[in-house]
Amino acid sequence: MGFSNNGTNDSFRAEPIVASIILSLASLFGVPGNALVIWIILFAMRKQRSPTVVLILNLAITDVLVLITLPMWIYDLVHGWDFGESFCKILSGVIYCNMYASIFLITVMSVERFMAVIYPFASQRWRRSKVFVKLVLAIWILAFLFTVPVLIYQAVDVDDTGRQQCLCGKFDTDLQKILCIMLQIVVGFLIPFSVLSICYFCIGRKLKQLSFNTPNRAGAVISSVLIVFFICWAPHHVLDLISIIALMSKTSDQSLSDTLSDIYNRGIYIAGALAFIHSCINPVLYAFAARNFRDGFRLSALAKLFDQMTHSVKEESRTGCTVNTKKDTSASVEEMHSLQVI
Repeated sequence: MGFSNNGTNDSFRAEPIVASIILSLASLFGVPGNALVIWIILFAMRKQRSPTVVLILNLAITDVLVLITLPMWIYDLVHGWDFGESFCKILSGVIYCNMYASIFLITVMSVERFMAVIYPFASQRWRRSKVFVKLVLAIWILAFLFTVPVLIYQAVDVDDTGRQQCLCGKFDTDLQKILCIMLQIVVGFLIPFSVLSICYFCIGRKLKQLSFNTPNRAGAVISSVLIVFFICWAPHHVLDLISIIALMSKTSDQSLSDTLSDIYNRGIYIAGALAFIHSCINPVLYAFAARNFRDGFRLSALAKLFDQMTHSVKEESRTGCTVNTKKDTSASVEEMHSLQVI
């Protein structure tokens, strides 16, 4: 992700201002929200934490690490980059590593919900503490590995307005840039979005097969996970595709290439800011949007929520097994109760 300006005119002054406002709001509300989630899980929970709660904890950590860097990027948007190339690489690496980790964690959360509902016996095995710790560690390792190209190619350069900027990539050839962007699109969006879609489609279909008095509430929570992820990330990756087409059409149609580059340079500010917003919304989706949401933001209510989620996950596996073996209606109700705290 980056906010580089490679345009050929100075008509982009409005976009950095708007992006700065969006990023300021994301930092203002996102850091306290995620920090509150971390504090509650680490210090206010009295029961053993379930895998779901552990994933929420790691997700909140990644979001905080992303959001606390926003003041530096706001300064870069307004005044340019004055902190040297090494710090540019380090800060960009922090952004990308935690962005990848956040996306991978969300994907694993959807798979964890899918396994608990569709394959409860297998779910019991992979929820063992040792297995789950290895899984979380693997997520962070993968996130770092996919960040390596950023550490190599991120650089400080002078844009067309004469200001130094921490660019989203200074490549030796267009092919290197295309491959790097494609890696981000496939790993950071297409694969996770496909997994999310499949998992929540199967969960939704499972809910329709069961009889509940309040199916719409759970359906709304499930749908919001997919919709918000798509809204926050799709514009950024669509612009990445536009930039790839612009690079590939340089030799065949320079006019088309210039037009697409102009679209990219105008839109990347807002699309990049929107992607940061996703880190601000995560606490709402995975913590506060649950059965006790009506209780507000009291610490006691939130601590009770996470304890309830741990209890629900334990009941969920037993319930899934009962549904699969005995088709017991009361067990299905318990399964629905656990789904409502996705």
